[in-house]
Amino acid sequence: MQSKPIEIRTVKISSFERNLTWWVLACIVVGILLGKLVPALFQAIGNMKLAQVNLPVALLIWLMIIPMLLKIDLRKMMEVAQHGKGFAITLAINWLVKPFSMAILAWLFIRHWFAPYLPSAQIDSYIAGLILLAAAPCTAMVFVWSNLCDGDAKFTLSQVAVNDVIMLFAFAPLVALLLGVSSINVPWDTLVLSVLLFIVVPIVISQVWRALLKADPVALATTLAKLHPFSLGALLLTLILLFAFQGQQILAQPVIILLLAVPILIQVYFNAGLAYWLNKKFKVAHCVAGPSALIGASNFFELAVATAIALFGFNSGAALATVVGVLIEVPVMLSVVAIVKQSRHWYEKSDAT
Repeated sequence: MQSKPIEIRTVKISSFERNLTWWVLACIVVGILLGKLVPALFQAIGNMKLAQVNLPVALLIWLMIIPMLLKIDLRKMMEVAQHGKGFAITLAINWLVKPFSMAILAWLFIRHWFAPYLPSAQIDSYIAGLILLAAAPCTAMVFVWSNLCDGDAKFTLSQVAVNDVIMLFAFAPLVALLLGVSSINVPWDTLVLSVLLFIVVPIVISQVWRALLKADPVALATTLAKLHPFSLGALLLTLILLFAFQGQQILAQPVIILLLAVPILIQVYFNAGLAYWLNKKFKVAHCVAGPSALIGASNFFELAVATAIALFGFNSGAALATVVGVLIEVPVMLSVVAIVKQSRHWYEKSDAT
């Protein structure tokens, strides 16, 4: 007689998690101050890169996503076939809506409305950077966002894997189309290394770990509970590092950074809202709609930064625009997580009517 599988539920929300927004704000301030006070230290940490991927940040991302992947039994991955509508919606947002909506927003805000307040020689470069930022969906951090909104982990993993495959073929032609150039020098080493570091390696580690636990529900639940604080701590430490790396740029060019952030913010909320609404419209479960909205709005900023530097140079407006995406990624996506979680009752009530 087979025993019923025990569902691994999200650990009870602590007071620390309920005040996560304030911790995030504190980490932003601390990161900027540390970047100003000890720039040499963070410059050294920032230079620990392989193919434009920062290795200390990569290790912190492992701490964030391996506990989430540990929940997934890969033998049950075929269950995601029932979420075909969620897949279709997310793919449409990522590849048919987000890059083009960003191009329109960049043209409106940077080319026209904000042009008098920006260096004229960098206008084209800023627009290019924003387009690069939106041209590929995030690979790593979406696991964190999905976990925080109680999303279906198997759906998230499968959706990210499909996006990575599409990215290998679609990124260069899509960027070439939107930038109006004939060839794009895609940093393939960054793309491949990111897939290996943020998908393949964490999956292998988590599944080997899961096998060592012999899928014992009690041992698994205990392990996940112990890892949970480390996962949140890694998120906050990542935030400190990201803002420390760019602290001097924020203080030196605050107006330009604020102006570049406007179209990024609009496109994130627009694409997340559109994906969330479409999932509700097509009666998709909330555990899929949440990660669908988050994946649909996310950006693969490592690839964007690397491509901007390769195409336009380290000190270009394009590189700065992609860096702004890095700066606001975590706090903005956390706000989307909060919206998804707080609207769950509305989502499920309206879906049932």
